[in-house]
Amino acid sequence: MKIIKIILGIITALTIVFFATGLFVKETNYTTQVSVNKPLEEVFTTFNNQENLKEWIPEIKSFEVINETLGRTGNTYKIVVVNQGQEITMTEKVMAYIPNEKVTLFFDAENMLKTDDYIFTTENELTTVTLNSSCRSDSYIMSCLFPYFKGTFKRQDQDYLNNFKSFVEKQ
Repeated sequence: MKIIKIILGIITALTIVFFATGLFVKETNYTTQVSVNKPLEEVFTTFNNQENLKEWIPEIKSFEVINETLGRTGNTYKIVVVNQGQEITMTEKVMAYIPNEKVTLFFDAENMLKTDDYIFTTENELTTVTLNSSCRSDSYIMSCLFPYFKGTFKRQDQDYLNNFKSFVEKQ
């Protein structure tokens, strides 16, 4: 009987910690970075060419324009990705677009709201792409989960940046 009380106590404590996470951590933030051995203008242009997306994000099944504006800020796209056999539909909106400097994208992927802020810098023909990401959710349960998956999110974004680097440097 004592062992059951201990096990129930541990389960209760873990449950409280899990649900408290959503109260204290509202957003999950992380940074990834890659350096590309190509000029800034070429890297920026290749990055912003939607036809290239499938080359460095292989999970993309389709990419559809919903709304395009002059200057790109405000453009909206519908993206379908296949993740572990499941199709996920998301909306991407361009929040900021400064040529050869910065692109900020906002994704609404069902219960995940993600902002990706890409910063482009250069030094001696070496272009660095820095990604500052922020994930949050409208769902309280998902808000409790995201901090525990920060490493997974970061690894996936780093893999995409590495794929992008390989793609650009092959051209």
